Amino acid sequence: MNDRPHTGRVAWVTGSTSGIGWAIAQQLASDGAAIALHGRSAADEKTDTLLAELQALGVPARYYALELSQGEAIAPLAARIAAELGSVDILVNNAGMQHVESVLQFPPAQWNAMLAVNLSAPFHSIQACAPAMLAKGWGRIINVASVSGLVGVARKPAYVATKHGLIGLTKSVALELATTPVTCNAICPGWVLTPMVQAQIDALARREVLDADTASSRLLGTKQPSQAFVTVEQVASLASYLASDNAAQVRGAHWNMDGGFAAA
Repeated sequence: MNDRPHTGRVAWVTGSTSGIGWAIAQQLASDGAAIALHGRSAADEKTDTLLAELQALGVPARYYALELSQGEAIAPLAARIAAELGSVDILVNNAGMQHVESVLQFPPAQWNAMLAVNLSAPFHSIQACAPAMLAKGWGRIINVASVSGLVGVARKPAYVATKHGLIGLTKSVALELATTPVTCNAICPGWVLTPMVQAQIDALARREVLDADTASSRLLGTKQPSQAFVTVEQVASLASYLASDNAAQVRGAHWNMDGGFAAA
């Protein structure tokens, strides 16, 4: 049994300097993949430290900065990754934005920004990376959606709309590539304790004058029957499976890992 099943592969994980993206990058590196780490900001001491952690796992790793709302810049970045690390074999569209506000007050600029990052950027990255996957005869596209792509959630009109759209994109791409060795699937986590979710807990605590533990319980209690957060490591493990040869016939799936959120 190969304990490093992604050896020789190149993985590009968008939004991978923290949270789910970082956990996926670590998992894929542990499984042997070279990593194109991505963030919005220029390289700094933090990204140097992250790269060192990945390289200590015995794989090549480089950091790439790009604001993904600049859709026209995504294809050139994919070309740069291909030149420096090799063409992308495993594309993980993880980067995303969140804004919580009533649809009646939701800022149009925020809507447009979330549409660009959460939905248009995955389209551009798939379009940029899939041709090389097809030419090589192997590829994995994994879109990190959300349980909010399966159900409606109040006060999250842009997030819900873009995650529903991302699942639709996943299905369409999967069907188009169904007879090829390139797969496309989506992961739909429920509440995962990431910096983005922590910000929602903090906002709830301020809004309702709650302590941190009560705010966390309140957030989970409204939707997640297991009453436990999904861990980033659990999501990363699923991503690694979807990137494996064993998942060759998992196509167009929207795999929810949500503590029963969508079942309730």
